[in-house]
Amino acid sequence: MNQTMILARRALREGLRQPDALLPTLFIPLFFLVVNVGQAAKIFPSSGTPFLLGQNYAAFQLPTSLLTAASFGTAALYLVEEIEGGYFDKLRATPIPRASIVLGRLLAEIPKSAIMSTAMILIALPFGVRIRAGIGGYLLIVVLLATWATVFSGFMQLIAMKTRSAAATNSGSLIFFPLLFLTPNFVPRDQLSRPMEIAATLNPVTYIMEAARSLILEGYDWAAIGRGFLVAGLAGVLMLTLSVRAVNRYD
Repeated sequence: MNQTMILARRALREGLRQPDALLPTLFIPLFFLVVNVGQAAKIFPSSGTPFLLGQNYAAFQLPTSLLTAASFGTAALYLVEEIEGGYFDKLRATPIPRASIVLGRLLAEIPKSAIMSTAMILIALPFGVRIRAGIGGYLLIVVLLATWATVFSGFMQLIAMKTRSAAATNSGSLIFFPLLFLTPNFVPRDQLSRPMEIAATLNPVTYIMEAARSLILEGYDWAAIGRGFLVAGLAGVLMLTLSVRAVNRYD
């Protein structure tokens, strides 16, 4: 565990030394939030839209932007740099557990995601967005999004270890956008067309989005929250298993 924390602190310092790399992580999700709300807010007014539960459309769209911010997988790009520079081979040659090599960089995603989520929520507050579940709900959202950010970065690291290419790894992040648009990101799931509803139901990202949205709009809907954390947890177990296997079979 000590080796894991040392590698995590190193990865966190690495990210803090390049704050310009984090700007797109904040700017792009906020851009989508402004554009989506600007296009659809008049269609879904607070007073006449039951699924908003008295809030404005920005509150409904905020989880989509939070998920986008958590799905950049910047840790994988740093890993590619280590692979190309030879440092990754040096790490594997040391008596460090393979799981620590994987977990070290991923754990650094937790504070980065928490900072990004907090910044976006604070920016949304002056526009009338409120977290119905209060401070506890805010903390659950941050933990859920940090878990997802770690999971997504882990899958991106798998691509990095398989391809050893910065271009391929960077392109791999695009897989998130089809998953994002196959969710109930504009309206609730029960208002989608039947084919789209089926696709959203099969999409694991849907349950993370709905868990965060329930905390903002409803309060503590433990069924929705439980489904979100269950999906994130199962994806995390799968990601760690595949990542350790990929490190062991790297050669």
